[in-house]
Amino acid sequence: MKRILLTTALVAAVAAPALPAAACDITVGLVMELTGPAGAYGQAGAKAVEMAFRDVNEAGGAAGCTLVTDTRDSQSQGTVAVDQATQLVNIKKVPVVIGGIISSVTIPILTSVTAPAGVVQVSPAASSPTLTQLGKQGKTNGVFFRTITSDALQGTAAAKYAIDQGLKKIAIIHVNNDFGVNIVREFSAAYAKLGGTITSTTPYNEQQSSYSAEASAAMAGEPEALYLVSTPVDGATIARAWISGGGAQKLLLNDGMNSADFIDSVGAQYLNDAYGTSSGTTKTDSTDYFYSAYEAFSGGIKPDAPAADRSYDAGAIVALAIAKAGKADAAAIKAAIPQVVAEGGMPIHAGKAEFAKALQLIKDGKPIKYEGVIGPVSFDQYGDITGPFRLWRIQDGKVTTVGEMSAAEVDQTRAALAK
Repeated sequence: MKRILLTTALVAAVAAPALPAAACDITVGLVMELTGPAGAYGQAGAKAVEMAFRDVNEAGGAAGCTLVTDTRDSQSQGTVAVDQATQLVNIKKVPVVIGGIISSVTIPILTSVTAPAGVVQVSPAASSPTLTQLGKQGKTNGVFFRTITSDALQGTAAAKYAIDQGLKKIAIIHVNNDFGVNIVREFSAAYAKLGGTITSTTPYNEQQSSYSAEASAAMAGEPEALYLVSTPVDGATIARAWISGGGAQKLLLNDGMNSADFIDSVGAQYLNDAYGTSSGTTKTDSTDYFYSAYEAFSGGIKPDAPAADRSYDAGAIVALAIAKAGKADAAAIKAAIPQVVAEGGMPIHAGKAEFAKALQLIKDGKPIKYEGVIGPVSFDQYGDITGPFRLWRIQDGKVTTVGEMSAAEVDQTRAALAK
């Protein structure tokens, strides 16, 4: 599929009536996984950020300027991502980089480029606990933020959900990178303490033509279900190998597997006992707006595509922080990001009208609190958010939300298991 990434300014010109020309442009760098195993995530994420910038530009722009994007493809590879981010920071002099989507891209950008340069980095979907540890070790320079909860929490939520669904004897196949290793470590510890039995743990390397060997290895011990930690393309190949080899048609899936492409590739008829967890959302007016407008803006990408919702929020938070900072200065933007989602501010939702209200409040020196597509969030000192987890299952080819596990419930579970 041919991808054409338009700058926000051009999209706005096509989609909206002409506005007075802004006095300047502010370029924000995007490093997204547009191709490779996580390509579906990055394509959805890039369009969501562009949509957020379009909405802010139509509302009057940030700091008197038009927001534009310089979007680069990481190819789902850390080394490529570092090269692209280096160009954005050192040559284009961007004050903010949004990306990556996955942890194995986000972490090298942070450690090699943005943290040393003092440039703000916001990841919509990198969930590795390593990012929190880097913050605690003082290695992020305070520039890192993410609009997704850590896998340290998701692993516990997934373990409890599995037990609650009666999945008490499970095999694990996981991508062999920082994301996969971390979520499986957290899951395994919690699952065992909750009374579950893990029959085997099988890592895999990405972008292989066949995963029959991994599927066969995971079947040892006669598990009653498979916990598959993967991305849609590789995950579909693994799931097909598992099912065709006689593996139980009961699956537990990570957040990124909530994908129509995954379902279509495996076959809906094989996934009626597939369950999953996702960093959750609390519905707001922003959610309604995004779900009504994103598909048309993106050219057909569904609003429930992995990373789309939280990428819009990442773009909106960055845009509002630039407006709050009043200039394209990384240090000022870093200080402003927590302020635009802080308790006590006027609630602001997504869309042109709401952003116009936000820009006026900022101009008047009044506080705002952006309540996004994924719900109200705030950042701790390490750039992490806390929030609920969505519990879902696949039925008749559709992903259906069946419940929610609050952050407090996850914390209580973790505390009980630590005793």
